[in-house]
Formats: sequence, structure tokens, C-alpha cells
Amino acid sequence: MWIALFREFFSDLGKQKLRSFLTILAIAWGTLSVVLLLAFGRGLGNSMTEGLLGAGNQVIVIYGGQTSMNYEGLGVGRPIRFTEDDVDLINRVVPGIAFSSPQYGRWGARLQHGEEITNTFMEGVNPDFEIMRTMYPAAGGRFINERDVDEQRRVLFLGDEIATQLFKDEDPIGKQVKLDNMPFTVIGVMKPKMQTSMNNGPDANRAIIPYTTFRNVYGNRNVGSILIRPEDPSLQEPIKTGVVSLLSSKYKFDPADEQAIPMWDFIEQEEMNQKVATGLEIFLFTVGFFTLMIAGVGVANIMFVVVKERTKEIGIKLAVGARKIHIIIQFIFESLFISFLGGGIGLAISSVIVFGVLAMDMTTGAGEFLGKPQISEMAVIITVGVLGIIGLLAGIFPALKASKVDPVESLRYE
Repeated sequence: MWIALFREFFSDLGKQKLRSFLTILAIAWGTLSVVLLLAFGRGLGNSMTEGLLGAGNQVIVIYGGQTSMNYEGLGVGRPIRFTEDDVDLINRVVPGIAFSSPQYGRWGARLQHGEEITNTFMEGVNPDFEIMRTMYPAAGGRFINERDVDEQRRVLFLGDEIATQLFKDEDPIGKQVKLDNMPFTVIGVMKPKMQTSMNNGPDANRAIIPYTTFRNVYGNRNVGSILIRPEDPSLQEPIKTGVVSLLSSKYKFDPADEQAIPMWDFIEQEEMNQKVATGLEIFLFTVGFFTLMIAGVGVANIMFVVVKERTKEIGIKLAVGARKIHIIIQFIFESLFISFLGGGIGLAISSVIVFGVLAMDMTTGAGEFLGKPQISEMAVIITVGVLGIIGLLAGIFPALKASKVDPVESLRYE
């Protein structure tokens, strides 16, 4: 039976070469549209997430603000400033914190190596900062460690772009740099990363020193901010509530006063980013789906034409004993075969395009966001499912029409 179905199907394709070719091409184009839109949409969403994580990985940044509400007789406008002791206090009292760091900051820090001079935003932090801000060192270097902090060492970790600006093609590791005319030793250079969200500029142009060294050199009494990272993202809200309760009790401000201690929550941003990426994928799939449905109309049209042109043949088959179910299966099979044939071609071409783009390894400009398309298993499964539905719907109605052909009348059909 299946051999006969294949033989008749390819015989029909041969009789309708142009029409069949255009229909298969339409299905292939629709499949190509769906798969590529989903692949580039997924790649864009991943790049957006990667760029966000480049600025902070599940980090909550706590700033000292200014009170905007009266509290226990204390007026509006009081500044709230934190110290290093507050970091230790938060770690002791608030459960569920995996990493934390005080963060000092200084704009206009002057860096000099030989004749090369530049200004940057420089920070004093502890070793946990590396993980929280994804500032991982390139091969041959390292981030600051606990010994650097304990001994208040004059060591410096540089962003990749500022390191290139100062040292050109020279290896910076172990070399001396003057930071505000004080000698510091470069211990590491940041591995290049994508960063779309920023705090006082990109990390690629940043200089990092131990927070104890910062305090000792510049004499700051208050930290610029406090960074914390939960052990699990589900602990985000309890930790924020605990921090607000603790600090409001210590500094005497209303816990509902959000301006007293503003927070920058990367976990919330990541969740919002994922929702945007999911919405984008749904939108792009919808566009591709309707393109594919239009191609499905072409399949239905050709199947109706086939039924019309083969009316006499169908009548003869019914007259010699063929059952209606055989006629229905034959036309549904032909419709599904056209759909999956075109879909297979579309999937193959889209795979070649995606792997070709990936092989180009684009890391600048638009390629930074669109240069990493990803064909997911779910996208392929959905596309195959849609092709099956299209083939079934496009074939079932012509098949039903064919099964209702009157054998006697069909023999007089021209």
C-alpha cells in the first residue's frame, strides 16, 4: 500500500511540476521564517541576559539615600550613610546571604604607565566582588584576594579596555601603574564580557583595589554602597525586608521610606528581562506562524486541483472496490508529504544559516546581540507540529471531497 502511495504521489508531482515546486518552496520559506525568527529571537534574549549579568549576577546593591518621611520626631532630608561595619552587621543578622562587599568609589582617579595617562572610576571592594559583578580575570592574572585586603596591599585589577589603553600590546601582569601618583602593581586584567547595564560606567574601563587600601589611602569613612547576593534568588524578598528592617532600626528611618536606602535589584531586572525575551519569542513565532499558514493555503489549493484533475481516476478506484478510507488516506498522505518535504528543506537551510552566522563569531556592533542565534529543540518540535497540522488540514477537506465522488458520474467527467 505504501509503495503504491509513494508511486502515485511522485507521479502526481511529475504532472504538476511547477505548481508542486512553488508549493514546496512556499512551505520551505514559511518554515525558514519560523525557525530563523525563533533562533535569532532566542539568541537576542540570551544576549540581553548575558549583557545584564555582565553588570551583576543576582546582586542587590544598597545605596545610602536621604529620608523623605518623618520618623519618631526626626525630619525629612536626613542623609543615610553606611560604613564597613554595616556589611558585617548585615551578614550576621540577615540569613541567606552568600556574598557581600562594601564598595567605595572615586571618580577621576588618575592612572599612568610610562607616557600613557587616563582617568577612570576606581573602586575599593573585597574578593566577593569578582563573582557578584562577573569580573573574572583573563589567563595569567587574578582578582584581589583576602590577603590583599588584610595587608592593605597596593594591588590593582584593571578592566580589559583600560589595560589595553595603558599597556598597548604589553602584558600588564606584574607591571607598575601610578594611581593618583602612588605606585600600584597590576595583578590581573578582566576577561572581556558583554555588559548592557552599567553602574558608573562599563567595567571594561574600571580599576579595582582592596577596600582596606582604598580606605587607608583616601581616608573615606563611609562606603558608597553595599553589595549582597542571596544564596538562592527565592530569598530575594526576605533578605531585602531583613536589610531594610535592620538598617531602619539602626539609622532611625521609616522602613517604608524607599528613598532612605534605594536598592538596585538585578534579580528583578533579570526576571523582567526573561519576560521580555519570552514575549519577543512569542511575537516572532506568531509572525512566522502566519507566514507558514499562508503556505498551507497553497498546499490546500494544490490538493483541491489534484482532486479535480483526478476525478475520473478516483471514480474508477471506487468502482472496482476501493474503500473511501483509502482515498482519504491517499490525499492526506500527499498533503503531509508536501508539508514535511518543504519543512525539511526549510529546516536544513535555516540550520545552515544559523551555523554560518555562529561560525562568523561576530562580537561587535549588531553582531554582539544577533550573532548568537540558537535553534532550540522546542522550536523544532513546535515547527514540526505546525507542519503536521497544516498538512492535515490542507489535505483532509480535499480528501473528503474526493471520497464523495460518484463513480458513475466521474466516468463522464472531462
